[in-house]
Amino acid sequence: MSGSVSIVQLIISIVLFFVMFFGIGFLLNMLLRMTWLMAIIYPVVVIFIIDEVSFLDYIFKPGMAFPALWDKILSLHLVDILILAGGFGGAIVAGFVMMFLRKSGYRMF
Repeated sequence: MSGSVSIVQLIISIVLFFVMFFGIGFLLNMLLRMTWLMAIIYPVVVIFIIDEVSFLDYIFKPGMAFPALWDKILSLHLVDILILAGGFGGAIVAGFVMMFLRKSGYRMF
């Protein structure tokens, strides 16, 4: 993100990422019965969000792709980290909600 971000934009972005990844994680958990799947996949999703390198470059040009990814990760601003952490929080909460629902006797599909 470039430029300045107001506190309202930051709060809305964090809530949006939380709800979005909670929903995706909840649906994946319900359909695949793998409680922590979204929490495991989330780092890959973050790489796709922040990186500008093609996925195939990680296979065919790893010497260029991984240092570029590392530089991109180190150049993240606090705002970006907070927003991405909100998404990870949503994925984690979705896993705990599914565990609670399964212990309470709910069976999804």
